[in-house]
Amino acid sequence: MSKPLHSCQHRPSLKEEQEVAVLGAPHNPAPPMSTVIHIHSENSVPDHVVWSLFNTHFMNSCCLGFIALAYSVKSRDKKMAGNLIRAQAYAFTAKCLNIWALIVHIIMTILLSIIPVLIFQVYQQIRRHHLGQELCP
Repeated sequence: MSKPLHSCQHRPSLKEEQEVAVLGAPHNPAPPMSTVIHIHSENSVPDHVVWSLFNTHFMNSCCLGFIALAYSVKSRDKKMAGNLIRAQAYAFTAKCLNIWALIVHIIMTILLSIIPVLIFQVYQQIRRHHLGQELCP
């Protein structure tokens, strides 16, 4: 036989039972766990943006650094769009342009250092030769 309910006991109504079913009563007191997946791509494409920025700022001989920067940005855009083949092509072009910008800058620096010294030496020789002719009758 069932026990009669006393007036002070509360029996959940049908509506309250539905709310518990809809909201979901906690089944497990443990905090929910999350999973983080790190995807490391084997086909990582370096875009050489930092190198191109450096060359644009410091070694922009014949605008090679600026052109390399444009290709680096294109490479980054293609990489973000998921087109790794085009990204690799643009990155390779940017790398070649950065190398050429470096080579041209080094050659120009050497020439701009050597040429004034050579001009000064020639001037000194001409001056000595000219002074030597004036001293001898």
